[in-house]
Amino acid sequence: MTKSADDKPGATARLAKSLGGSQRLLHVAATVFSLSILGLSLFVLFRTFSSVHWTDLRTALERTGWDQISMACLLTSCSYLALTGYDAVAQRQLKLKVPLRRTALASFTSYAISFTLGFPLITGGTVRYWIYSQSGLSAGKVANLTIVAGITFWLGMGLVIGVALVVDPAGIADINHFQTWINVLLGLATLSLLAGWLAWVSGRRRHIRVQGVGLDLPGFRLTVAQMALGVVDLSAASGTLYALLPRGASMHFLDFAGVYAFASLLGIASNAPGGLGAFEVTLLHAVPAPSPEGVIASLLMFRVVYYLLPFVLALAILGAHEIVRRWASLRADFDASEDD
Repeated sequence: MTKSADDKPGATARLAKSLGGSQRLLHVAATVFSLSILGLSLFVLFRTFSSVHWTDLRTALERTGWDQISMACLLTSCSYLALTGYDAVAQRQLKLKVPLRRTALASFTSYAISFTLGFPLITGGTVRYWIYSQSGLSAGKVANLTIVAGITFWLGMGLVIGVALVVDPAGIADINHFQTWINVLLGLATLSLLAGWLAWVSGRRRHIRVQGVGLDLPGFRLTVAQMALGVVDLSAASGTLYALLPRGASMHFLDFAGVYAFASLLGIASNAPGGLGAFEVTLLHAVPAPSPEGVIASLLMFRVVYYLLPFVLALAILGAHEIVRRWASLRADFDASEDD
């Protein structure tokens, strides 16, 4: 018995319902996974802090030299400068003309605020739209820009993790507890995927849709620029914490950068602001140091230098920007009234 054409809408509806149910199931599974990572990380972090000698922690903080803090601040600036490059590359791909000063303002403030508060699509996205809309960009263009910037981050993250898995599989094995040969295979697979992505976007113009938003992907040159910017950003960010490590910590920077990238990945998976909890637990476990107090002191200083100071500076810059904008608007209205 054959089905008539009238059955097709019903079949389509059943298929759409099935796909919608699968998406909801995946969303629930991802939420449970994130909460599990966050809960386990906070539990381990609480256990670690319960055994910390607070006098030793204060001593470790006092031993952090001003040369270390200065280097950390310099590398933090390099990281946020690379983040500005994320937006600049995205604007070139989308053929948007935004003054460099406004690009730097939108990029720095949106990242500094979203890194600290979390929920980047809400916090950072709101700041980005507020600033870029002053240059006439629509919400759709800002959404496209955000997606391209996000691709830049993940390309850099993938490249750093792939190289780390191949170069230092034993160091990553201390975190994920895989055999070193498995980590090497994972690293080669990651690098192969990146090479495949580069070849795919280089052949011809590629168009994708992300949550209903259409987007033309960057070609070969811009994709290579994305990877380079991502590596610079992660290298500078990891260098910030590396500069603050206790002087007795023995770990090569390349190995540390891989561990940092892996810790950042776990922090992102936990969905906590700044990866709080999972990030710290991973580094406490992976970084060899004379005492845990020294690493904890370094992590606290890192939170201040890389997150808190840029956050406060971003709020101050946004406040000053709004005051200047309002003053210019009042001056324009006053001049217009005098002309009348």
